[in-house]
Amino acid sequence: MSPALPTPPIRLDGPAVEPVSLAEMRLDLRLDPDDTAEDGLVAALLAAARARIEAETRRILVPGRFRLVLPAWPSEGGLTLPLAPVVAIEAANLLARDGTATALPAGLLRLGPDRVEAPVLLVEGSAPPLLGRSLALELGAGHGGAGPPVPPPILLAIRRLAALWFEHRGDEPAGGLPPDAAALVAPYRRLTL
Repeated sequence: MSPALPTPPIRLDGPAVEPVSLAEMRLDLRLDPDDTAEDGLVAALLAAARARIEAETRRILVPGRFRLVLPAWPSEGGLTLPLAPVVAIEAANLLARDGTATALPAGLLRLGPDRVEAPVLLVEGSAPPLLGRSLALELGAGHGGAGPPVPPPILLAIRRLAALWFEHRGDEPAGGLPPDAAALVAPYRRLTL
């Protein structure tokens, strides 16, 4: 793998739809259908639970577009991407220090065969010299949309975590995930070496 590490990925667009809907969560919480006073809180708890599960599993649970900047070309073995699952390389440019972007030819970069568990960026053919420029990628990534569906145990973990936070309203102990949610997401954690 390449010794040149990318900058942390930047999300270019926010989640359009949470993997667990407000309507589904309202049913789980058995809220009165005519009382929508707490819908804002429930929606915020769903977003926070999804973000917490994303951090725990190192998976993106809603589709989006991400920018990744590399200071060097990936080595011959490729570069493990810090996003999963990766759906597509949507744009690839050489980025000069003044912000000028030069598009790279189609097909120069490709994704390795396993885009869900071990997404790898590979260079096909001869890469032009960087000459002080960076490699700027825009990647489509995430479960849902064009990506794989969110695994049902992860959806259940989001629901349980949001319900716990709703019921306890901030008085739960700090720390890791509750044991039931941790057990649900454990098989889906992406590990790094």
